[in-house]
Amino acid sequence: MMRLDTRLARSGAPANRATAGLVLVHGRGGTAADILGLGDALGLPDLAFAAPEAPGRSWWPTSFLAPMAQMDQPLQAGLAAIEDAVSALEQEGLSRDRIAVAGFSQGACLALEYAARFGAGLHSVYGLSGGLVGTSDQGTTSPALYGFADKAFEYATDLTDLPVYVSLHAQDPHIPLQRAQDSIAVFERLGANTRLEVAPGAGHGLLQADVNALRGGLNGA
Repeated sequence: MMRLDTRLARSGAPANRATAGLVLVHGRGGTAADILGLGDALGLPDLAFAAPEAPGRSWWPTSFLAPMAQMDQPLQAGLAAIEDAVSALEQEGLSRDRIAVAGFSQGACLALEYAARFGAGLHSVYGLSGGLVGTSDQGTTSPALYGFADKAFEYATDLTDLPVYVSLHAQDPHIPLQRAQDSIAVFERLGANTRLEVAPGAGHGLLQADVNALRGGLNGA
């Protein structure tokens, strides 16, 4: 994987004394400190948090729906940043099955894509206002995908029983509902235990249901 010059920020319990770890991935314009605030809001003091930060506060310069010629290089770098964060927690004493990955917006797309490609053995995955990026271009442009073409989702990862949570508003200006629904179908094909949370109306932001899902999934982990 190509690697960016990313900074890994930390908070919560030391990994060697934590009950579980959570890798948090920020969205466009966000920072590691911003997304670590979500971890703190969970009120779970026994968790270790790790958050990579993208140079320039953005994992890629365009929509995640853009053709793979525009997406592939920054996507690979973002996936490597998540892998480095997971590896850091593992090296400090947490087994992979005690590490979850969660992200918001761009970070949600990255978290879900990491899960589809490399998520075997993780504790759980949370895509908060996001969807899969995909593996290659496919089909023609579609109004349901905001004028972008569909993608192929050619993954062979065994995700049997992996909890995967995806959320968004019904009218999200950045994440088409169709892509979120297609992402859930992909994860079900790979064997994951999925949940799709759709908030009514328009919006692009964290939901109370997101906080509840994270807290419920990681409490006692």
